[in-house]
Amino acid sequence: MIYPESFDEKSGFAAIRELLSGYCICKPGREHALRMSFLTSYDEIALRLKQTDEFRRIQLFGDGLPLGYISDTTGPLRKLRVEGGYMELDELYELKRSLDTARSVINFFHGKNAEKYPFLTALSEGASVPAFVRDRLSSLFTREGNMKDNASSELSSLRRSISQKQASVSKKLHAVLKEAQVGGLVEGDVSIAIRNGRPVIPVSSSLKRKIPGFVHDESATGKTSYIEPAIVVELNNEIRELEYAERREVLRILKEVSGSLRPYLEELWLIFRYLGLMDFIRAKAIFAVKAGAVMPVLRDRPFLNWRNAIHPLLYLALKKENRETVPLDIELDDENRILVISGPNAGGKSVCLQTVGLLQYMLQCGMLVPVSENSEAGIFSGIFIDIGDEQSIENDLSTYSSHLVNMKYFVRHSNPRSLILIDEFGTGTEPMLGGAIAESILEKLNECRTWGVITTHYTNLKHFAASTPGITNGAMLFDTGRMEPLFRLETGKPGSSFAFEIARKIGLPEEILKSAAGKVGEEHIDFDRHLKDIIRDKHYWDRKRRNIRKLEKKLEEDLERYGTSLADAEKEKKKIIAAARAEARQLMEGVNRKIENTIREIRESQAGKERTRAAREELAELRKKVEEDDGGTSREVEKKLSLLRAEKEKLHGKRKKCAGEAEGVKERPEAKPEETAIAKGDHVRLTERDITGEVLDVNGKSVMVAFGNMITTVDEKKLEKLSRKQAKMANRLSSGTGRKAGLDLREKKLRFRSETDVRGFRADEALQKVESLIDDAIMVNAREVKILHGKGTGVLKQLIREYLGAMPLVRSFRDEHVESGGSGITVVELET
Repeated sequence: MIYPESFDEKSGFAAIRELLSGYCICKPGREHALRMSFLTSYDEIALRLKQTDEFRRIQLFGDGLPLGYISDTTGPLRKLRVEGGYMELDELYELKRSLDTARSVINFFHGKNAEKYPFLTALSEGASVPAFVRDRLSSLFTREGNMKDNASSELSSLRRSISQKQASVSKKLHAVLKEAQVGGLVEGDVSIAIRNGRPVIPVSSSLKRKIPGFVHDESATGKTSYIEPAIVVELNNEIRELEYAERREVLRILKEVSGSLRPYLEELWLIFRYLGLMDFIRAKAIFAVKAGAVMPVLRDRPFLNWRNAIHPLLYLALKKENRETVPLDIELDDENRILVISGPNAGGKSVCLQTVGLLQYMLQCGMLVPVSENSEAGIFSGIFIDIGDEQSIENDLSTYSSHLVNMKYFVRHSNPRSLILIDEFGTGTEPMLGGAIAESILEKLNECRTWGVITTHYTNLKHFAASTPGITNGAMLFDTGRMEPLFRLETGKPGSSFAFEIARKIGLPEEILKSAAGKVGEEHIDFDRHLKDIIRDKHYWDRKRRNIRKLEKKLEEDLERYGTSLADAEKEKKKIIAAARAEARQLMEGVNRKIENTIREIRESQAGKERTRAAREELAELRKKVEEDDGGTSREVEKKLSLLRAEKEKLHGKRKKCAGEAEGVKERPEAKPEETAIAKGDHVRLTERDITGEVLDVNGKSVMVAFGNMITTVDEKKLEKLSRKQAKMANRLSSGTGRKAGLDLREKKLRFRSETDVRGFRADEALQKVESLIDDAIMVNAREVKILHGKGTGVLKQLIREYLGAMPLVRSFRDEHVESGGSGITVVELET
């Protein structure tokens, strides 16, 4: 049940219906768009949504459905119902082309496409082009749409005779023309013309009697006459008679072909109904792609849980102006069936209400809706709307009277499966009386357990919604700093109208505002002020929570990364120690052999004291070398492990501090570390990357640093000054890999790609790829990188951007240009 009759116009659905009609390519498809109506059957709605969603995927993925040419031949087909009726040549050709399209579409939904698009395939099961009709029409026409010469033996004979006689006429005419040119009767550049379907020779009117024949026409000035020479008159008459015979033969063939199609009339009707339906579904899919519409999760009960819902007409209008549309999150459930929205004028209350009504109506008409894919939608038995001005002089209705007429209908016909939409509830009469009546109507609607969205400015309705089960408040947010609406809906609390703030911004005199504040009373002013304070404080703590979540997420990732590095280092330690022990065993075996050889040499040569002392010193040196190699390897591994453990403990400390802030502790001014001036030649560490370098130049807060082979400019705040001893120790730890790092850096610059594709990856895998890309970009001093994550539900995009926001060397990020991928690609700008 839909109320009122002008629901299409009030909700904006009439404009959508008009868009759909424009997307259709045939009259049957446009008729489907005009007949589209509100459905209440779950199965029927689900089927139409799935059909449209499959066609949307065909449009998006470019599978090449050949729904090309469709002509409306339903009128000509009606002629075949009457015995003796026939279709004209061009009508039969249009029928052939449409049937060719139908056959291509039916063939498309066979084989692999049958599994990909099961619901559209099911539509094709009852449709087929009769083989006889296809073959008969194919044998009748050329590619240009002319009847073939071999359509009948008689037609072939007639056209052959016509061609022969036309060739004879042409030959004789050219002979006469040449003779006339030689005799000077006509100009040398004159050619044969056609008048009244007959070939003629243009001759000067003063010389027309010099050429025997018939005058068929003359020029506007009368100076030129067009003469058919007598020698070809008889031949032309014979050609004309043959053409009449050809026309009669073509007519006979058309009647014969039309008669042969008459037994297949019902099948042809079915084919065109199928084409019209496919054309209509295609139009809905085109609209869905343009409006970003998807199929939500459908529930067989009254229910509404929309995420990132947008008004499709508003979205398409703003898109042309390259402006963004603010999405809405709105939920109605068994506990909160009615939402009372309040807020400032021009803050988006009416748009929110219209979005709910329009999207629900679109959904129950079988159209996809512009929401997130994880949104849920229920089914209502009726939608009632009261928006705009319905005053009528003819019916003696004022604005307020028309609203009351609508309210009477709502109260009488509302039930637990109805959805009501009321804009500016209670306005149009004395505010106190109008507010009281509106409150009573709202109470009655709530008793009916109906569902709805209502907008108002009345404080008594806000109080009633806050204290009544089944009803909840909602607020359209307002930026009190910039004094402009945010067009975002927040449920659970009422909104302020910000009347005094808006009036002050417009420039209304302050004395008038003070007088108005005195008249309305401090209690009302305080209530509005408290609402604003709550909104401001909520915005502040929301921002704090978001920042804490980002920081905590980054700390968790860093902990996981360092934990992995520590585990890898432990494994590496075991490998190094095992290898060192094996090497030591081999070395000791060699030492033992050396000792034995030395002892044997001393004994055999009976060496003196000098030779014996030299042998002992050689053995002592060998022993010392073995101990140093073994101990040095162990110490290096232990040093790296201790650094990793210290870093991990540092991150644990940060995490605990972050958790303490999340408990709601009030902000304290952060203690700033003592700043030490950085000068040219100092050794510094980049705190985010834990790499060391030497300062080449200092320009204010910008410091030019050489990190190995890489020279870059870094903000002074991101550097930590090191003593020579600290720098020497850090360089010793990384010296083993320094030369290789230089080579790797040149290799990275050669092989570096400034974009990565994370579509299809899990969140953790995608973030690892993003981190690797940013690390490589910083190493090669790249300014900008691109991350292809696709559009989808937007979850992966949000995770990546939250992660980027927590990365220290990321300056900014944004969507790619629309023509290059739009919101499916994030462009990241790095600090260089």
